[in-house]
Amino acid sequence: MDQFEGTSRLIAGLLYGSGLRLMEALRLRVKDIDFMRNEITVRDGKGGKDRRTMLAATIKPDLTRHLDRVKRLHENDLAQGFGRVYLPYALDRKYPNAAADWIWQYVFPSRVLSTDPRSGIKRRHHLNESTVSGAISEAVERAGVKKHATSHSFRHSFATHLLEAGYDIRTVQELLGHEDVSTTMIYTHVLNKGGKGVKSPLDA
Repeated sequence: MDQFEGTSRLIAGLLYGSGLRLMEALRLRVKDIDFMRNEITVRDGKGGKDRRTMLAATIKPDLTRHLDRVKRLHENDLAQGFGRVYLPYALDRKYPNAAADWIWQYVFPSRVLSTDPRSGIKRRHHLNESTVSGAISEAVERAGVKKHATSHSFRHSFATHLLEAGYDIRTVQELLGHEDVSTTMIYTHVLNKGGKGVKSPLDA
């Protein structure tokens, strides 16, 4: 993590600390982060399902400061006649003012305004996936890591390290949002603990 800085460091922290996929992190809205419960709600994840995962305590101070900056950016956008974000499921028709509300804004907004090709509205989208992927590649190179690493590598490490720490595989499955536990079982092979991830009593 020391090779990252700024927003990229925060996003990498969420990928590893919360087990998020890259696009899940980029699509986070302000309302999806619960600082009181140390919880993140992932909306419309893979398979179209919502899930909850943990918010690492160590990332909270930096994330709080980041959101303060994002809020000032949003207020500035509003003052200039912008500040309305894209809402899913036609919510903008059901709640006409929601698109301008702070809670609906992206946690990681783009640095520039752009015109939405679907609606023709000029607004601030979330950060581009390629921007973060590029920052990860640069960080891996600076760290001198010779193995291929991507944004998904952080999610793999999240799962592997939880299993190493002794957490139940069903808990890890729920945090990752895997529909089938067999997908999560892949990580037990990474640990060299066999298909069930069970330690022999002779080794205990």
